[in-house]
Amino acid sequence: MKIKILADSTADLTKEICEKFDIEQQPLTVSLGENDYVDGVTINPQMIYDFVKQTNQLPKTSAINQMKYEETYQKILDSGYEGIVHFTISGEMSTCYNNAVMAAQNFQNVAVVDSRTLSTGIALLAMYASELAQKGDLSPNEIAEKVKARIPNDQTSFVVDKLNYLYKGGRCSAVALLGANLLKIKPSIVVKDGKMGVDKKYFGNQDKVLIKYVQDTLQKYNNPDYTRIFVTHTEMDKQIVENVVNYIKNNTQFKEIWETTAGSTVTSHCGSHTLGILYLNDGEQK
Repeated sequence: MKIKILADSTADLTKEICEKFDIEQQPLTVSLGENDYVDGVTINPQMIYDFVKQTNQLPKTSAINQMKYEETYQKILDSGYEGIVHFTISGEMSTCYNNAVMAAQNFQNVAVVDSRTLSTGIALLAMYASELAQKGDLSPNEIAEKVKARIPNDQTSFVVDKLNYLYKGGRCSAVALLGANLLKIKPSIVVKDGKMGVDKKYFGNQDKVLIKYVQDTLQKYNNPDYTRIFVTHTEMDKQIVENVVNYIKNNTQFKEIWETTAGSTVTSHCGSHTLGILYLNDGEQK
């Protein structure tokens, strides 16, 4: 059975990954004031940084509606695919999942998966689904069920340099913002049960903080599937990113290390100088 893997643009997949794993991305809408843009097509993160700096306002992101999903499903099926497995950002963070479920009811062999996560945490699931689909002996629903079993072990976390964007978006208080800035606190944000929450708080220069964050994360979530890991970041000093990648290369057994830049939807909520490592923490269960 020929199955297409579909993911919303919140998965932050690169063109290289999409081509290698035969994954298609469905873009969300990002609004800068009165102007609407297509995530990954007509807008880039630098436009967001410029907009926030000039207006002191955050962009707004819009979920994909049911009609758009139906159009995408039909186009994929008309192109020769016999089924679709579709991954959305966590249903706790967006209405994308609910809209996709309603759209899928009008089709056969379309399975929608609530990733319960965001960014390349979604990408990890989509890539695994692609590997299952390539075997050709599983239906969309069978692939979806295998992927869902791994979702509780999807380790998605990142460190935010400054809380300005989270504050503007209503995700932290003015007191927390002031305290973090004065004390140079850099919080680690972890996605758990479909929601974002603060985990450990780090102090100091970003380069040292990020290495300590990587060490702590690998120690805490110490049963990795060593197939692949993502180092995903927003605007960041290249040397700092390289130091993180090299640390992982020299201290772990991951076969693939994908360094990627977050897209406009994710950037809209976390701002620049954010970095996370993401991997599936179910090595023994896989």
